[in-house]
Amino acid sequence: MAEAIDPLDEIHAGLAELDAAGLRRRRRVVTTPCSPDTRLADREQPVTAFCANDYLGLAAEPALAEAIHRGTERWGVGSGASHLVSGHYAAHEALEARLAAFTGMEDALYFCTGYMANIGVMPALVGRGDAIFADKVNHASLVDGALLSRAELIRYPHCDLAALAARLAASNAPRKLIVTDSVFSMDGDIAPLAELLALAEAHKAWLLVDDAHGFGVLGPQGRGALAHFGLTSPRLILMGTLGKAAGVSGAFVAGQHDVIEWLISKSRSYIFTTGSPPLLADALLTAVDLIEQGDARRAHLAALIARLKNGLRLARWQLLPSDTPIQPVVIGDNHETLAVSRALDAEGLWVPAIRPPTVPKGAARLRITLSAAHSFEQVDRLVDALNRLEATQA
Repeated sequence: MAEAIDPLDEIHAGLAELDAAGLRRRRRVVTTPCSPDTRLADREQPVTAFCANDYLGLAAEPALAEAIHRGTERWGVGSGASHLVSGHYAAHEALEARLAAFTGMEDALYFCTGYMANIGVMPALVGRGDAIFADKVNHASLVDGALLSRAELIRYPHCDLAALAARLAASNAPRKLIVTDSVFSMDGDIAPLAELLALAEAHKAWLLVDDAHGFGVLGPQGRGALAHFGLTSPRLILMGTLGKAAGVSGAFVAGQHDVIEWLISKSRSYIFTTGSPPLLADALLTAVDLIEQGDARRAHLAALIARLKNGLRLARWQLLPSDTPIQPVVIGDNHETLAVSRALDAEGLWVPAIRPPTVPKGAARLRITLSAAHSFEQVDRLVDALNRLEATQA
């Protein structure tokens, strides 16, 4: 009989191992609204943050704060119940209609978070005996959604269309679902969505696109990755988050009307949770308007991306090829990546160190994210610091 393990001792030992490997996660306490000019509880001087996904600078937008205030006066704070009991408000209904129209879909469903959307959609569409085909660097929520579905999870090398085509052709599963990020959160590159849709059409498969980092940034008027490529199909299902470029909170799934009706009846993470506060839905209606009217913000963001890429002169470290606000600098070693992140912090620049298992072993990196709220001067400071630190950290 195996000797019983004290779970507390195991936790203590595990934390020590994480510390030794440079893999322990730590949180920092922010004491100001989300913006590039940030104050933290653990230091006296402000820092310039290059770590938020607030791509259009809307998280602290006064118009959204005013919308929240109006929504609170109208709706109060909580929704009081799940959407299928009494927690579905007129604000939720209006937001879903607006998101469907904005993304060019027949209908949309509002979820509390992107994670809940992804773990709710896949188990509703496929199950035991079916197959999910997933890019190997998909977001963790897509992996978890696939596992919860109990379908066979077949992963293909990152953006490798030939490998995916071979796996699809070899599968005898009655129902097939291809799932991918639109913009990959740790690499910043964009999935070949047109080619993926062609494969989905050829194999009578669904294509679920997680547009968390594309919605609001890509496509005409920020309508997202599908609009960026001009894609439409009844096989497409779109997930978008509303706490990144939209600046608020929540997520949505959009697709054909019958698909959304099916999700309302079958998606457990939608059915069995209290509805998001209607005041947030009210604010998100304003956020979608700001995204639609945000061409100047997106133009400034594009200029910031170009300035960073043109200014970096790296020899040992690698700036990954990305035309999105996610600009990763791969350093490799966990401890060196942490040291560089701390050195930047000492200069008032907050750039997080991303390590395994979030990224592959040996691919630890600085994940730089840019926002329309950044200035050219702030980006120049970061560029100068990185160029200098690469030489001095050797």
